[in-house]
Amino acid sequence: MSDDAAREELARAQAALVAALVAGKEAPSGFDRERLRIQESSLISKRRRTVARLRPDLAVLLGDGFAGEFDAYARGRPKPQGGSHADARDFADRLRAAGRLPEEPVAPEPAPARRRWSLFGRRR
Repeated sequence: MSDDAAREELARAQAALVAALVAGKEAPSGFDRERLRIQESSLISKRRRTVARLRPDLAVLLGDGFAGEFDAYARGRPKPQGGSHADARDFADRLRAAGRLPEEPVAPEPAPARRRWSLFGRRR
């Protein structure tokens, strides 16, 4: 087998392994399916913790059901382009589409202006 053919075969095997881990595809031959399932669960758990940190409101809203809801969303679905922030947004969109999350306001309410203390203190 030439070097180019070997590289192409390795690239195909790596793509199949990644697809099995993050996209719910069939495990490539020669890999322990149970170990891949465990690793897939670990990767989903890592994503879940990150989304909970980015959107704690979702974790509070779903309470004990957060893990199950997120796992159902993430299983067989790779992390979207845009990384963890896009993952959190897509998860929230899924909850919203299912009627489990209220519509977000078009524009957030402005925060109250902070009072600044004068550098020179008050005049008397």
